[in-house]
Amino acid sequence: MPHDHSDHPHALLPPDPALRVKALETILTRKGLVDPTALNEIIDTYQNKIGPQNGAQVVARAWSDAEFRAALLSDATAAVSDLGYFGRQGEHMVAVENTEAVHNMVVCTLCSCYPWPLLGIPPAWYKSDAYRARVVREPRKVLADFGVTLAADTAVRVWDSTAEVRYLVIPMRPAGTEGLDLDALAALVSRDSMIGTALAQNPPQDPV
Repeated sequence: MPHDHSDHPHALLPPDPALRVKALETILTRKGLVDPTALNEIIDTYQNKIGPQNGAQVVARAWSDAEFRAALLSDATAAVSDLGYFGRQGEHMVAVENTEAVHNMVVCTLCSCYPWPLLGIPPAWYKSDAYRARVVREPRKVLADFGVTLAADTAVRVWDSTAEVRYLVIPMRPAGTEGLDLDALAALVSRDSMIGTALAQNPPQDPV
Protein backbone atom coordinates (compact mmCIF):
# COMPACT_ATOMS: atom_id res chain seq x y z
CA MET A 1 0.00 0.00 0.00
CA PRO A 2 1.13 3.58 -0.56
CA HIS A 3 2.30 5.30 2.58
CA ASP A 4 3.47 8.82 3.46
CA HIS A 5 6.16 10.08 5.74
CA SER A 6 5.64 13.30 7.64
CA ASP A 7 8.03 15.22 5.34
CA HIS A 8 7.33 13.59 1.95
CA PRO A 9 4.73 11.34 0.31
CA HIS A 10 5.48 7.92 -1.13
CA ALA A 11 3.65 6.33 -4.04
CA LEU A 12 3.92 2.98 -5.73
CA LEU A 13 3.52 4.51 -9.21
CA PRO A 14 6.76 5.12 -11.13
CA PRO A 15 7.39 8.83 -11.80
CA ASP A 16 8.00 8.55 -15.54
CA PRO A 17 4.73 8.62 -17.56
CA ALA A 18 6.16 6.07 -20.01
CA LEU A 19 6.84 3.69 -17.13
CA ARG A 20 3.32 4.21 -15.82
CA VAL A 21 1.88 3.37 -19.24
CA LYS A 22 4.08 0.27 -19.45
CA ALA A 23 3.02 -0.81 -15.95
CA LEU A 24 -0.64 -0.34 -16.84
CA GLU A 25 -0.18 -2.26 -20.10
CA THR A 26 1.50 -5.12 -18.23
CA ILE A 27 -1.32 -5.38 -15.68
CA LEU A 28 -4.07 -5.28 -18.32
CA THR A 29 -2.25 -7.87 -20.43
CA ARG A 30 -1.78 -10.24 -17.50
CA LYS A 31 -5.48 -9.96 -16.69
CA GLY A 32 -6.32 -10.77 -20.32
CA LEU A 33 -8.09 -7.44 -20.85
CA VAL A 34 -5.95 -6.27 -23.78
CA ASP A 35 -4.12 -7.99 -26.63
CA PRO A 36 -0.46 -6.88 -26.96
CA THR A 37 -0.60 -7.56 -30.70
CA ALA A 38 -3.54 -5.19 -31.05
CA LEU A 39 -1.72 -2.54 -29.02
CA ASN A 40 1.35 -2.82 -31.23
CA GLU A 41 -0.82 -2.49 -34.32
CA ILE A 42 -2.45 0.67 -32.94
CA ILE A 43 0.92 2.21 -32.10
CA ASP A 44 2.33 1.33 -35.53
CA THR A 45 -0.73 2.78 -37.23
CA TYR A 46 -0.47 6.15 -35.51
CA GLN A 47 3.32 6.32 -35.80
CA ASN A 48 3.65 5.31 -39.42
CA LYS A 49 0.31 5.40 -41.23
CA ILE A 50 -1.83 8.11 -39.63
CA GLY A 51 -0.35 11.45 -38.80
CA PRO A 52 0.47 14.92 -40.05
CA GLN A 53 2.47 13.48 -42.94
CA ASN A 54 -0.90 12.69 -44.56
CA GLY A 55 -2.14 16.25 -44.23
CA ALA A 56 1.20 17.54 -45.50
CA GLN A 57 0.80 15.44 -48.66
CA VAL A 58 -2.67 16.93 -49.16
CA VAL A 59 -1.32 20.47 -48.81
CA ALA A 60 1.59 19.78 -51.16
CA ARG A 61 -0.87 18.44 -53.73
CA ALA A 62 -3.08 21.51 -53.33
CA TRP A 63 -0.05 23.77 -53.88
CA SER A 64 0.92 21.90 -57.06
CA ASP A 65 -2.39 20.95 -58.65
CA ALA A 66 -4.95 23.72 -59.24
CA GLU A 67 -7.70 21.24 -60.06
CA PHE A 68 -7.13 19.30 -56.84
CA ARG A 69 -6.95 22.55 -54.83
CA ALA A 70 -10.34 23.60 -56.22
CA ALA A 71 -11.82 20.19 -55.40
CA LEU A 72 -10.34 20.33 -51.89
CA LEU A 73 -11.83 23.73 -51.18
CA SER A 74 -15.17 22.63 -52.65
CA ASP A 75 -15.53 19.24 -50.91
CA ALA A 76 -12.58 18.35 -48.71
CA THR A 77 -14.08 15.08 -47.50
CA ALA A 78 -14.33 13.70 -51.03
CA ALA A 79 -10.97 15.12 -52.13
CA VAL A 80 -8.97 13.61 -49.27
CA SER A 81 -10.92 10.34 -49.44
CA ASP A 82 -9.81 9.99 -53.06
CA LEU A 83 -6.22 10.06 -51.73
CA GLY A 84 -7.03 7.32 -49.21
CA TYR A 85 -7.38 9.53 -46.15
CA PHE A 86 -10.66 8.73 -44.46
CA GLY A 87 -12.02 7.02 -41.38
CA ARG A 88 -12.93 7.89 -37.84
CA GLN A 89 -12.84 11.65 -37.14
CA GLY A 90 -12.21 12.23 -40.82
CA GLU A 91 -15.80 12.76 -41.82
CA HIS A 92 -17.22 16.13 -42.87
CA MET A 93 -13.88 17.81 -43.56
CA VAL A 94 -13.59 21.46 -44.56
CA ALA A 95 -10.39 22.99 -45.97
CA VAL A 96 -9.68 26.67 -45.43
CA GLU A 97 -6.89 28.47 -47.25
CA ASN A 98 -4.48 31.03 -45.87
CA THR A 99 -3.80 34.06 -48.07
CA GLU A 100 -2.12 37.43 -47.68
CA ALA A 101 -5.52 38.76 -46.58
CA VAL A 102 -6.70 35.99 -44.22
CA HIS A 103 -4.96 33.65 -41.79
CA ASN A 104 -7.01 30.72 -40.48
CA MET A 105 -6.74 28.96 -37.12
CA VAL A 106 -8.61 25.93 -35.76
CA VAL A 107 -9.80 25.18 -32.25
CA CYS A 108 -12.40 22.94 -30.63
CA THR A 109 -13.83 25.07 -27.86
CA LEU A 110 -15.90 22.23 -26.37
CA CYS A 111 -13.37 19.38 -26.38
CA SER A 112 -10.70 18.38 -28.93
CA CYS A 113 -12.38 17.45 -32.23
CA TYR A 114 -9.58 16.96 -34.73
CA PRO A 115 -9.06 15.37 -38.18
CA TRP A 116 -7.24 12.19 -37.14
CA PRO A 117 -6.81 10.64 -40.63
CA LEU A 118 -4.94 13.77 -41.75
CA LEU A 119 -3.15 14.98 -38.63
CA GLY A 120 -3.01 11.98 -36.28
CA ILE A 121 -3.47 12.47 -32.56
CA PRO A 122 -3.98 16.09 -31.41
CA PRO A 123 -1.15 17.76 -29.50
CA ALA A 124 -1.61 18.32 -25.77
CA TRP A 125 -1.79 22.10 -26.15
CA TYR A 126 -4.70 21.75 -28.62
CA LYS A 127 -6.71 20.09 -25.84
CA SER A 128 -5.70 22.55 -23.13
CA ASP A 129 -8.22 24.90 -21.57
CA ALA A 130 -5.81 27.81 -22.10
CA TYR A 131 -5.60 27.36 -25.89
CA ARG A 132 -9.31 26.72 -26.29
CA ALA A 133 -10.25 29.79 -24.27
CA ARG A 134 -7.63 32.24 -25.54
CA VAL A 135 -7.55 31.57 -29.26
CA VAL A 136 -11.10 32.82 -29.73
CA ARG A 137 -10.48 35.97 -27.65
CA GLU A 138 -6.94 36.93 -28.58
CA PRO A 139 -5.76 34.89 -31.60
CA ARG A 140 -2.89 37.24 -32.43
CA LYS A 141 -1.46 36.88 -28.93
CA VAL A 142 -1.76 33.11 -29.20
CA LEU A 143 0.04 33.25 -32.56
CA ALA A 144 2.76 35.36 -30.95
CA ASP A 145 3.17 32.66 -28.30
CA PHE A 146 3.84 30.24 -31.17
CA GLY A 147 6.34 32.70 -32.70
CA VAL A 148 4.08 33.87 -35.53
CA THR A 149 3.60 37.55 -36.32
CA LEU A 150 1.25 38.51 -39.13
CA ALA A 151 0.98 41.74 -41.08
CA ALA A 152 -1.38 44.20 -39.42
CA ASP A 153 -3.78 44.10 -42.35
CA THR A 154 -4.04 40.29 -42.36
CA ALA A 155 -7.34 39.23 -40.83
CA VAL A 156 -7.36 36.24 -38.46
CA ARG A 157 -10.29 33.86 -38.71
CA VAL A 158 -10.82 31.19 -36.02
CA TRP A 159 -12.81 28.08 -36.90
CA ASP A 160 -14.49 26.06 -34.14
CA SER A 161 -14.21 22.36 -34.89
CA THR A 162 -17.07 20.11 -33.84
CA ALA A 163 -18.11 16.48 -34.03
CA GLU A 164 -19.82 17.35 -37.32
CA VAL A 165 -17.16 19.51 -38.98
CA ARG A 166 -13.37 19.33 -38.81
CA TYR A 167 -11.01 21.76 -40.49
CA LEU A 168 -7.72 21.58 -42.34
CA VAL A 169 -5.76 24.80 -42.83
CA ILE A 170 -3.91 25.08 -46.14
CA PRO A 171 -0.92 27.30 -45.28
CA MET A 172 0.46 29.73 -47.82
CA ARG A 173 3.03 28.23 -50.17
CA PRO A 174 6.47 29.68 -49.39
CA ALA A 175 8.25 31.66 -52.08
CA GLY A 176 11.05 29.95 -53.98
CA THR A 177 9.43 26.51 -54.02
CA GLU A 178 8.38 26.43 -57.67
CA GLY A 179 10.77 23.63 -58.63
CA LEU A 180 10.13 21.31 -55.67
CA ASP A 181 8.36 17.98 -56.03
CA LEU A 182 5.49 16.82 -53.80
CA ASP A 183 7.68 15.18 -51.16
CA ALA A 184 9.93 18.23 -50.87
CA LEU A 185 6.90 20.48 -50.58
CA ALA A 186 5.29 18.23 -47.96
CA ALA A 187 8.47 18.46 -45.87
CA LEU A 188 7.79 22.20 -45.48
CA VAL A 189 4.34 21.59 -43.96
CA SER A 190 4.11 21.00 -40.22
CA ARG A 191 1.22 19.79 -38.09
CA ASP A 192 0.93 23.22 -36.49
CA SER A 193 0.77 24.98 -39.85
CA MET A 194 -2.29 22.86 -40.70
CA ILE A 195 -3.94 23.94 -37.44
CA GLY A 196 -2.95 27.54 -38.12
CA THR A 197 -0.53 28.13 -35.25
CA ALA A 198 2.50 28.12 -37.55
CA LEU A 199 3.45 29.03 -41.11
CA ALA A 200 4.87 26.72 -43.73
CA GLN A 201 8.66 26.58 -43.54
CA ASN A 202 10.89 28.15 -46.13
CA PRO A 203 12.94 25.75 -48.28
CA PRO A 204 16.53 25.17 -47.19
CA GLN A 205 19.00 27.48 -48.88
CA ASP A 206 21.97 26.15 -50.81
CA PRO A 207 25.26 27.03 -49.09
CA VAL A 208 27.00 30.00 -50.71
